[in-house]
Amino acid sequence: MDEIINGYPAVLIHAHEAPCLSLYQPTHRRHPENRQDPIRFRNLVKVLKDSLGKKYSKQYIQALLKPFRVLARDPDFWNHTLDGLAVLAAPGMFRVYRFQRPVPELAVVADSFHTKPLLRILQSADRYQFLGLNRREVKLFEGNRDALDEVELAQGVPRTITEALGEELTEPHLTVASYGMGAGRTPMRHGHGSKKDEVDKDTEKFFRAIDRSVLEHHSRPSGLPLILAALPEYHALFRQVSRNPFLMAQGIDIYPDSLPIDALRERAWQVFAPQYHARLDGLVEAFGEARAKGLGAEELGEVAKAAAARRVATLLIDADRHVPGRMDPRTGRVEFDGLAHPEVDDLLDDLEELVLKKGDQVVVVPAERMPTGTGIAAIYRF
Repeated sequence: MDEIINGYPAVLIHAHEAPCLSLYQPTHRRHPENRQDPIRFRNLVKVLKDSLGKKYSKQYIQALLKPFRVLARDPDFWNHTLDGLAVLAAPGMFRVYRFQRPVPELAVVADSFHTKPLLRILQSADRYQFLGLNRREVKLFEGNRDALDEVELAQGVPRTITEALGEELTEPHLTVASYGMGAGRTPMRHGHGSKKDEVDKDTEKFFRAIDRSVLEHHSRPSGLPLILAALPEYHALFRQVSRNPFLMAQGIDIYPDSLPIDALRERAWQVFAPQYHARLDGLVEAFGEARAKGLGAEELGEVAKAAAARRVATLLIDADRHVPGRMDPRTGRVEFDGLAHPEVDDLLDDLEELVLKKGDQVVVVPAERMPTGTGIAAIYRF
């Protein structure tokens, strides 16, 4: 399974030989709902096949679709899906992504990949990470307002205090001595140094190791806010040693094992929701101010030309809108058409890629939060 954080830049930035196949579908985590998922997948593969048939030979199509058919017959894969699926393929490339939220069904063949659903999930304003911590072990979760799942810790992140400290893990230094005891009497054990002091030192070392490794392997690569979930006595110590700029000021005073996963998600969302709403409100307000100054636009043809000239500083795109057509990335000229054609993609998706490739900001916004009715809102730099 491909990691979206590491795989998405390669999908977007690097050129791929056409045809580029993009397949998206909602999936289900549990039986019996997930029994229909491979059937729906095969139907979407047929859509790809029919589109390819308008331009390519049967032999070429068969080779290109072979990994799709292998995936369709993999029962282990279909028994371990999440809420959404994306499969991107081109000559010499095949990538599979699983999502924590449903995606609209789509199967399209074009000269480039359809990546808007990937982008929405990658940089969605409602995603966060959730660090469960006590003095013995650590767990990491990733979630949004709809789902929370434990994620596998990256290689290099210790799972337990023993794994983190190894031979540095201290124990109380005990000696055994007899003081005025006769034969057969139980000797008294005396510790040199406080057991609590030793435990506190180990806990601090463990927390430092966790903080460093989570920052390096999870927070920086994802850019996601981090919510700390721990018993109250561990919050102060972890925040004292932490150097993670993604760590949120508010956390949850409980270790994750104490609650079911849905209850954890609800607690995490209560912490994260204010930041989520503030970010979206800020983007909408910035667009309104820019439009009042003549530095904001919502008409697709106009924005496409501005993007080609690198005038677009920030682009807001409706997460659920599709506008079939082609765009010339050199001039921004747009031409409307149908998605069934093997060289046609979503114009909003093409516009997103053009802005990103020029190094500017794109934010995919839920439809109900968009400040325009056209599917786009652009803030110009000049």
